[in-house]
Amino acid sequence: MEKTSQNRCVPLGQNRTVSRRDAIAAGLASTGMALAASTNAQDADRPPAAPTKDARKSSPKRYRAKKSINQWAFPYPDRMSLRECMQLAKDAGFDGIELNYDLDNDLSPKASQKDLVGIRNLADEIGIEISGLCSFLFWPYPLSSLDAAKRNRGIELAGLMAEAAATMKVENLLVVPGAVHIPWRDDHTPVPNDKCEALAREAVGSLVSGAEKKGVSLNMENIFFNGFLMTPMEMNDFVDGFGSDAVQVHYDTGNISMFQHAEHWVPILGKRTKNIHFKEFTKKGTDYSLETFRPLLDGTTNWPAVMEELEKIDYEGYVTFEYFHPYPHYPEALIYQTSDSLDRILGRI
Repeated sequence: MEKTSQNRCVPLGQNRTVSRRDAIAAGLASTGMALAASTNAQDADRPPAAPTKDARKSSPKRYRAKKSINQWAFPYPDRMSLRECMQLAKDAGFDGIELNYDLDNDLSPKASQKDLVGIRNLADEIGIEISGLCSFLFWPYPLSSLDAAKRNRGIELAGLMAEAAATMKVENLLVVPGAVHIPWRDDHTPVPNDKCEALAREAVGSLVSGAEKKGVSLNMENIFFNGFLMTPMEMNDFVDGFGSDAVQVHYDTGNISMFQHAEHWVPILGKRTKNIHFKEFTKKGTDYSLETFRPLLDGTTNWPAVMEELEKIDYEGYVTFEYFHPYPHYPEALIYQTSDSLDRILGRI
C-alpha cells in the first residue's frame, strides 16, 4: 500500500483512494459480519425455541388420553362399509374407533368367529385400534326388565358381546346395567328403583365370571335418561359391590350434563373409569332428548376442567366422541371436525 497526500491510502490493485476513516469503518463492518455469522452458526446448532401456546386455539397443556370415535357418527351401513369407517377414522387422525354390536350387520350374533377375527385383522391392516364395543340392544332388552324374556335375552346378548370382544382382542365392553325409565321406547314398563337395582345386580353378576375368564372389562355406563345410578356415589357402590376388576365404569360426560357437571364426576369415580364417552351437551336448550347432544365444542361442557380432572387421576385411556346423527351431506366433515376438536381439547395442536 503506498502513501498519498491528505492522509489517504491506495490499496494495491485499487486506483481509487480510500480515507483512513473509511478503511477503519470497513474493517469494523467486516468484523461485525464475522461475529454475526458466528452467532448465526451457533443459533443454527441450538434446537428451535418451542412456540408459545395460545389458549384461544387449544389447550396449552398436552394430555395423555387417546382419541377415539364411535361408529354411530358414520353413515354406516347405508353409505359406508365397515372398512370405509375404519379407514376414514384412521385418515382423520383417530387412535381408535368404537364399534357397535347390533342384530345384523358386520358385528352381530350372526358373525362367525372367523368373521370377528376378520374385523380384528381389518383394524390391524388399517392401523387403528378398536377402543371398545357398544350397543343399543340394551334398550329393547334391558338387563333390569320386568319381562323375564326380555331380561334373559339381554343377558344372552351381553354374553355374546363379551365373547365377540374377547375374540377381537377388545378389552372394553360398554354395559347399560338397568333402566327405571326409557323415554324413547313405548314398550318399556317402568321399573321401581329398588327392583331395578336388584335385577341389574343379578344380571351383571351372571356375566362377571365369563368376563374375568375372557379378559373383558364390563364397563357400566351412567345414563340420566334411564333414571338409574344418577350420582357418582351410586355408581361407585354398584360397581364396587361385585368385587371384581372385570366390572368398571364407562363414564359419559354428556349423559349427566342435564343437571350436573361433567368435571365433578371424574374425581369421585376415580380409577374405576376404564373408558370414556366425550358427548357434548348444551344446557341452553329445553329439549331433553338425544337432540341436546351436539358436535364437540358446540355446547356448554367445560372441557378444560374435565381434562384437568382426568389428568389428576392419571387417565390414559380412550376418549370417544359419541354422536347419533351422521351428516346427511358430506359426512366426512363431522369426522374431521371432531378430530380437530379433540386435538384442541387434548392440546395436540
